[in-house]
Parts: sequence; C-alpha cells; structure tokens
Amino acid sequence: MAPAGAVPPAPFVPVPPAAAQDPAAEPAPDAVRRRPRGRTSLIVLAAAVLGVAIGGAVGFGVQADRDPTPLGTLAHARLAYPAKPGKASDPLPVAQDRQVKTDGDLTELLLSAPKNADVGEGYGTGWMTLSDYASNYERPDYMFDDLLGSGVRRLAEASWAEGEHRETKINLVQYRSGDSLGAADHFAAQMNYLPYEEGADSEGDPIKGSLDGRYFIYPVQREAGYLPMYQARAIAVRGDIVMDIFVFDSEPIGKKTIRSLAERQLERL
Repeated sequence: MAPAGAVPPAPFVPVPPAAAQDPAAEPAPDAVRRRPRGRTSLIVLAAAVLGVAIGGAVGFGVQADRDPTPLGTLAHARLAYPAKPGKASDPLPVAQDRQVKTDGDLTELLLSAPKNADVGEGYGTGWMTLSDYASNYERPDYMFDDLLGSGVRRLAEASWAEGEHRETKINLVQYRSGDSLGAADHFAAQMNYLPYEEGADSEGDPIKGSLDGRYFIYPVQREAGYLPMYQARAIAVRGDIVMDIFVFDSEPIGKKTIRSLAERQLERL
C-alpha cells in the first residue's frame, strides 16, 4: 500500500507487435517493392531500332522512284587517242638512239688524236684489259677486284703524245647493258676522293653537258732529278659508260685544254 500523498505510477500499456498492427497503415519506404528496370529498357531499344529500319526502307523507296540527277560537265579537256590504236611508235633514228651507239664498237666513240700527234708505240686507240686500267690507280689489286665484281662489260682507250712531254689518255669504262647503276657507283667512288687527291683541295669545275661531271687541275709535283709534272683529269658518267680523261705535262695545263677534251668526248657518247 502506497504511503499517503504519493502519486501512483502510470499504468503499463504493452505495444502490439508488427504483425498485430493495422494492415491499412502505410508501410515504411524501404518496404515498397520496385519494378524491374530491364524489361522497359529493352522495349524502348527495340522500338528505336524498328523505327530506324522502317525510316530507311521508306527513304530508299522514295529515292528509287526519283529520276537520277545528271553529273556536271568535266572541267578538263577530253583525252586524245590515236586515230589507229595499236600502231607502234616509229623507232628513233640512229643519230638519236644512244643505246645503238654505245652497243656498237666502243672504240669508234673515242676522240681521234690531233694532227701531228704521236700515236706510235705505246699509244693509239683500242681495247683495254681490266688489269691495264686498274694499273692507273695506287692500289691496282683493290681496284681490279672492285671493278670485277661491279659488272664491268668492256673498256676502250685512246692515247697520244704531243710536243716534248705532254701525254693524253682517254678511258671509256662500260658496264653491262642497261646497268647504269654500276657506272654511277664507279663515278661516285672516284668523286669521293678526287677533290682531295694530291693536294688538289678543290671541288673541280663542271663539265658542260654533264649532270655531275667535273674536271680538275692539280698542283705541280716536283722531285729532285726529275722534270716537274702537271696533271689534269676529267670524269663524267653517261648512261652505262664512265668517261675518264688524263693529261700529263711538264708545263702547266690550262683549264681550256682539259675542258675542251671532256666536252667533245661527252658529245660523242
């Protein structure tokens, strides 16, 4: 029994469990069921694809029913055709066909010796062996092997003497028919050292009528007990032939001398 004046405690009212609550009450947000998304997306995508296909088919049908649009006029002139197709071009005359010249007797393309020149023993015009040509170089063995493996076809030479001590020598080195690369390589190899040979220290002067041909005037060489030696050289390539010209003298050699020889020999090729 509670003492007098005390406030009685509030009666305990039990809370009913969730299963006993009013079923009409609104459920919690997390308890709401959501519709699956996959099915709606597939329906939208199928409708888009079907719309594109139907639109393309309709557009193709409309375009097919239209008349073709004519093309504009060409801006350039019409191509010209020969009156009689299949007719071959006339061959070049011998004077203009360089291959006919160089496939013949190569010695006939060499310059002739000047009047009153000495073409006696040790001089003249004719064929040249590979070893004879290689002997003109400081290392004949190396030059011989190099030329032998590079496709040399034949060599021709013309030489003569003038005055007391002047000698002129012209060499034509021809490579296999149509093999202009061998001639170009030979020329390039010579040009790699010619400007610096025997102290020349010069790029040389161009030969008229040649793309890269050059002629050189070398400084005098003196040795006790011997006459001074002057030297000039010209080298150029024309097709499958390398032209190589040497002039030696105990007197100075003018540029006009070697230049004239080189230009006239080049014309004959």
